[in-house]
Amino acid sequence: MDGLLKVGRLFFAIALVFFGVEHFIYVGGLKGPIPGPPWIPGPHPMAVLAGAVLIAVAVCIVTEKMARLAAAFLGVALFLYVLSLQLPRLIAHPHSPDPWTSGFELLALMGGAFVLARIETPDGLRFEPTNKTLSHLATFGRVAFAVALVVFAAQHFLYAKFVATIVPAWIPARLFWAYFVGVAFVAAALAIITRQMARTASILLGTMFLIWVLILHLPRVAAQPRNGDEVTSLLVALAMSGVSFILAESFASDSAA
Repeated sequence: MDGLLKVGRLFFAIALVFFGVEHFIYVGGLKGPIPGPPWIPGPHPMAVLAGAVLIAVAVCIVTEKMARLAAAFLGVALFLYVLSLQLPRLIAHPHSPDPWTSGFELLALMGGAFVLARIETPDGLRFEPTNKTLSHLATFGRVAFAVALVVFAAQHFLYAKFVATIVPAWIPARLFWAYFVGVAFVAAALAIITRQMARTASILLGTMFLIWVLILHLPRVAAQPRNGDEVTSLLVALAMSGVSFILAESFASDSAA
């Protein structure tokens, strides 16, 4: 079980590092992927700060030094970002899929950060959140993650023909897989909310995201390394895989408690 947490922690941290690196690429004026969620738009100093914070949080998570505090901080920051920037976009463009996708991707990552903060070993710092506070945040995080999965499922059903075009051409019955993934998202969300087979569902979900990284996103990024959308999709899928494995470990920890 601890090995699963280490894998999830590593995947999540790697995604955060590259999210941070993209800030510096953007600020430096180099040709590269244009930052999007969870990047912070704005003046160069703000972008530099955001990139540095993401990398620092990733280092804390990997080294397990101040990891509880760093993960909780990340969750709060992402939640505020959703409220202040993503929610207004969603209200202004409710029929556009983009704000739904980016907003709920951020919400899912926020949920993972809160769950991770709850299961990390405390450092004994005076300003660390209490176990009770983190327990509430983790519950909120799990619900937010499940809600995000339902939104992703709805998008797979509504835009199934488009999703099918993203499935690699060598995979048969591409439209079937678009619907299949939507059903898988709903099933995983129900398992997480009801806590019935939640650990198994989370492991399967994390494995599915990881398969996407390997057979879908890596080849697309290799073909278009300067395409920010493709890089974003890869990093988000890797982070979602990590969050799913973190969730699986959290359910195991609850059962052992």
